[in-house]
Amino acid sequence: MDNDRRPGNRRGQRSRQEILDAASRVMAARGYAGASMSVLARESGLPKSAFYHHFQSKAGLLSEVMARGAHAFFDAMRESQASPPEGGSPRDRLHWYMRKTGEVIVEHQDFLRLLFVLVMSSEAAEAPEAMRTVILVRDEGRSQMRRMIYSSFLPAGEAEAGAVADDLEHFGMAAFDGFTISLQSGDRKPMAEYTRQLADGMAAAGEARVAALSRAADI
Repeated sequence: MDNDRRPGNRRGQRSRQEILDAASRVMAARGYAGASMSVLARESGLPKSAFYHHFQSKAGLLSEVMARGAHAFFDAMRESQASPPEGGSPRDRLHWYMRKTGEVIVEHQDFLRLLFVLVMSSEAAEAPEAMRTVILVRDEGRSQMRRMIYSSFLPAGEAEAGAVADDLEHFGMAAFDGFTISLQSGDRKPMAEYTRQLADGMAAAGEARVAALSRAADI
């Protein structure tokens, strides 16, 4: 019989997932420092011994929470953007990409809330592996933003699409950072409205950049 089919192993896997679910929820709400083992045990209904059985320390637990959250977030992003529209203007394509990105962000708010807590505080200094995950998530986020912009403007030419992506990848990332914080702050503005305005603004900036490159080439 395979190990993963044994009743004890299944219970162990279930309790591990329950711990990660509870830790994700509690750490996102309270921060790393506020998520003591006592609080985590109470929230999950599992004994502290289960935590130490699966994770050697709270820092190790945080690292697993971040790694699992990052994996789920980017899996969802890739799935949501698996079939981009064919044809259409850069503005149309940007609207589609930004809307899809916004939908994934809304679905993964707990993970992103915890990520921002770690970025904006020093409380997770004892968990360097978790902070490395934060850096990787930020890098992958910018790369994803660049791919979306480049794909949207590719009909204008590879050089033009690359120039627009260079100009706007950090701006697009920063905009979604702000949108996420706005959602957490209860500003009552839907993500769809933010993404529509962002796509319009990025399209206008990108179109201006392409036009400038065209004028320069004609000189």
